[in-house]
Amino acid sequence: MNLSNTAVARETDWRPVCRQQDLVADSGVVVWVDGAQVALFYVPGEDEGLYAIDNRDPRSGANVIGRGLVGSLQGELVVAAPLYKQHFSLRDGRCLEDPEQGLQVWPVRVNGESVEVAVG
Repeated sequence: MNLSNTAVARETDWRPVCRQQDLVADSGVVVWVDGAQVALFYVPGEDEGLYAIDNRDPRSGANVIGRGLVGSLQGELVVAAPLYKQHFSLRDGRCLEDPEQGLQVWPVRVNGESVEVAVG
């Protein structure tokens, strides 16, 4: 598997967060990165395939995004927040229903058997 979402991070610090075998297709896995909960989503068949977004739902304040459902809405690959069902783009973190809401995204890649998230 050659997964990478590295366009933003060229000269950054990459942190190993889990193993490639820990990823679950079309589902979220939550990891800890420098004091933040980050939800990793592996979506087979997509160009980038691996996404890293904030696990904290901005509307409820709960750390639940990693439990959301992955799908497509208006041609956008999204995760639906479990509590209030708002949809966030996996590519850029914006909320499709409310432009005031959004999630931080991190560059993420697979390096050998390790999944790494860029920080800094």
